[in-house]
Amino acid sequence: MKKVYLDNAATTKIHPKVLEKMLPYLTENYGNASSVHSFGRKARVVIEDSREFIADFINADPSEIYFTSCGTESNNFIINGIARTAFEESGRNNIISSAGDHKAVLNTIAKLKDDGFTSTLLPLNDNFEIVKNDLSDELLNISSLASIIHINNETGTINNINEIASKLGNFYIHTDTVQSFGKFDLDVKKLNIHSLSASAHKLYGPKGIGLAYIKSQTPMESFIIGGGQERNRRAGTENVASIVGFAEAVRLAKENMMDNFEKVKKLKTQLWNGLFENGIKGLAQNVSNETSPYILSITFLSDFYNIDAEAMLMYLDINGIAASSGSACASGTLKPSHVILAGGHSEDYANGTLRLSFSAENTSEEINYTVEVLTKLAKKFRKI
Repeated sequence: MKKVYLDNAATTKIHPKVLEKMLPYLTENYGNASSVHSFGRKARVVIEDSREFIADFINADPSEIYFTSCGTESNNFIINGIARTAFEESGRNNIISSAGDHKAVLNTIAKLKDDGFTSTLLPLNDNFEIVKNDLSDELLNISSLASIIHINNETGTINNINEIASKLGNFYIHTDTVQSFGKFDLDVKKLNIHSLSASAHKLYGPKGIGLAYIKSQTPMESFIIGGGQERNRRAGTENVASIVGFAEAVRLAKENMMDNFEKVKKLKTQLWNGLFENGIKGLAQNVSNETSPYILSITFLSDFYNIDAEAMLMYLDINGIAASSGSACASGTLKPSHVILAGGHSEDYANGTLRLSFSAENTSEEINYTVEVLTKLAKKFRKI
């Protein structure tokens, strides 16, 4: 039986060159970067070299890059830090986001309500695009921060951050780029943003390392308190090996971005066309406009199929295919995706949704096998 990994939006396999770069900092070069001796100085140098390389990748200043443990921490760090400090400066307490943003953003904003903040979640249309018509002058005048995801992690919808930033007015803009960092050309100056979040394990880097870009002079409050690491904004002993791995993953992404983009685009097209050519009825592709080639969201419609999200995923897994549904796993149960529901769809629709996410390491043969298995799945779950 073939093994096909199509859950790359959840995590990617670490690249051998990334692991090779990391190993010396897990063995002989194990110094603490805050120590003044030669072991510590060597660690400090490689951290700052990594910071400089990653900053250049997004056209930022090295002093604007902060290393964190993951994208979730970066989202928490940035949203809490900017919202609280901006409120102290301006008295504005409303935060704008979208109903389709990642839970790391939405739950952070919800938690801030306990401290008197308010929020506005922009709705999605049935193509999972943000509806911007609800942005009144009154709303903009009470808002200090907007956090809008760049590429939706479930549907692959691409939000035009520059356009949204221009409509939102004169306050702070954050974007979660976890699904686009290293896959799309990102220039923080052209995007007209004040902060972004990213994570290494989505681009063949290690788990447990992320970053926050925070534009110079953006008001911020520290999130993790302790020592003076990361210029007194993010305390904690630096994860030297993973920072080195993150920089190497970025180097590889920079070298191969266009080739990887075109390859996964072909794989995504091949998969969808294969399903169509096999005559599968009652199957919808969830985003009709331009989307990330790395993510394909499809739904088996409940008018045609007996919908059971868990059973469908298990069927794929039994046949060697790793994928995910449009549902988030919580407490061991599958819940309908908040993104699919925000697009105006029913729980049945959400429960029939599968996310297939691609890597440049996937092959055409793997896609052919996946089409074969999905065709069998359609027959198995088809209503009589």
